[in-house]
Amino acid sequence: MDEQAWERLLNIKTAGRDDSQFDGEHHPYEPTDYAVLERLISTGYIGKHNVLIDYGSGKGRVSFFLAHETRCRCIGVEFDECLWERSLANQKTAVVGKRVEFIHDDAVTFKVPKEADCCFFFNPFALHTLKRVLANIFDSVYQETRRMRLFFYYSYEETEAFLLNHVNLQVEDVLDCRDLFDAEDIREKILVLTVDDTIFR
Repeated sequence: MDEQAWERLLNIKTAGRDDSQFDGEHHPYEPTDYAVLERLISTGYIGKHNVLIDYGSGKGRVSFFLAHETRCRCIGVEFDECLWERSLANQKTAVVGKRVEFIHDDAVTFKVPKEADCCFFFNPFALHTLKRVLANIFDSVYQETRRMRLFFYYSYEETEAFLLNHVNLQVEDVLDCRDLFDAEDIREKILVLTVDDTIFR
């Protein structure tokens, strides 16, 4: 389905870029293409028993889509109050509103719930912030040992190099998404990484 068809099916309004809060640390809001999300769910990595954190959830597209298509539970974390309010407005009309939760918080101070076992990132913030967020995720896995799967879409070169060489992360898969778009862009992919929980045992 195209973008408008998905918006109608989910009964939400998440289209449109918003860079009003761009400050170099927090990146502009831009919704993940539905075609990319369709590719992600086709892998079977996310199911009804998973709890996923959507960092930089914006207007809620990723959370609503994944909750609808996989029946997982989603927790969106958004720094921008205006975007967070838009996600709450969408939650009132969305067909899966009860399976999602949106929290207005800084990702750095957000405490990772012990039941969360997946995280999605579409370049929500700079690498400096990402390092601190990852430290929170590692701490959560240390406190409650479990498999934690991380999805990174359209990462910057510096971020990708950091992730691929991180001692606590293992590459599970790389989902190539270049064929979904007309222009050739090597960043059109989802890195699927898992936290090496053996280091915490």
